Amino acid sequence: MTTATHHSKLWHWLLRPLLFQLPPEVAHQLVLTLGAQWAQIFNRALPENDPTRAPQFNQQLMGLTFPNPIGLAAGLDKDAEALLLWQRLGFGFIEVGTVTAQAQDGNPRPRLWRLPREQALINRMGFNNAGAAALAKRLTNQHTAAPLQVPLGVNIGKTKAVALEHAAADYRASVTQLAHLADYLVVNLSSPNTPGLRNLQTAEDIALLLNELQAVNLQLPAPRPLLVKLAPDLPSAAAITCAQAALDHGAAGLILTNTTNDFSHLTSATLGMSGGLSGRPLWSRSTDLLANVRAAVGKSPVLIGVGGIFTPADVAAKLAAGANLVQIYTGLIYQGPGLVRHLLRQLDWSAGN
Repeated sequence: MTTATHHSKLWHWLLRPLLFQLPPEVAHQLVLTLGAQWAQIFNRALPENDPTRAPQFNQQLMGLTFPNPIGLAAGLDKDAEALLLWQRLGFGFIEVGTVTAQAQDGNPRPRLWRLPREQALINRMGFNNAGAAALAKRLTNQHTAAPLQVPLGVNIGKTKAVALEHAAADYRASVTQLAHLADYLVVNLSSPNTPGLRNLQTAEDIALLLNELQAVNLQLPAPRPLLVKLAPDLPSAAAITCAQAALDHGAAGLILTNTTNDFSHLTSATLGMSGGLSGRPLWSRSTDLLANVRAAVGKSPVLIGVGGIFTPADVAAKLAAGANLVQIYTGLIYQGPGLVRHLLRQLDWSAGN
């Protein structure tokens, strides 16, 4: 039995059943806390010959070096508690957040549910995070103690208490505190869990917002690439309009997509649940929208595909649909910590590039 096979069986037969006995949010925080401690003590860095850093996976995009195309999606580590853990698991890049300018508790619990039959999650977390200032302090300490070997993205959202008409200033406050500590920034307009946020997914609002953020970003000695994250529930024509507006006002690319609030195809009971659905049910729509946007915007912009990735074939399909990079979240919850290495071992990189 190979080490990888042993770890997979350990996850599926022992660790996942134990964790799934706990409430989802409790299990989430337990993994973050223990994983962060493990990585700090035992595994600070990846050796140059680690398989996840194999030369065939390396890409230069947005002025950054991505050791492999598989990244951690925002939402799993909002406050950057376990950066060394994600690096050690083999991720080619890490995205933290969503962070807001002001600290906030998020929505009342329960706010996270598993749907094992669907290989899905539903969350209405509501951007619970310690705020931009706290994240800036943590990232500063991280850079000093153990600089990351992979690109770090920071995903920024609107503080719930801030009115939509003041959203640009709120996003700007986060960018001002965090841009110099990130390798790239993501403007999150697409969470279904902050009231009214998705109303900002218009060409006019995107233009206003990016102009405001670029006023800060372009003052940096090395301006950071900005990406915009869109919802899967946008009609394709509207998503393309938003994507083009973002690119016309300085964005380097898009992340497609966030979670969906469409539960219509689920067979599991969802009474009392609300928020964003992720995982397998998101696969088709997120991949279709990715392909449509790529066809519309051409080859140059960077597109990151996210939604429903569980297998090497899923990664290959996202790449074939036009993604330069992909991100995972729900697949990691169900498949376990060996997922990145499993995906890369069996990925025919030439098929998507």
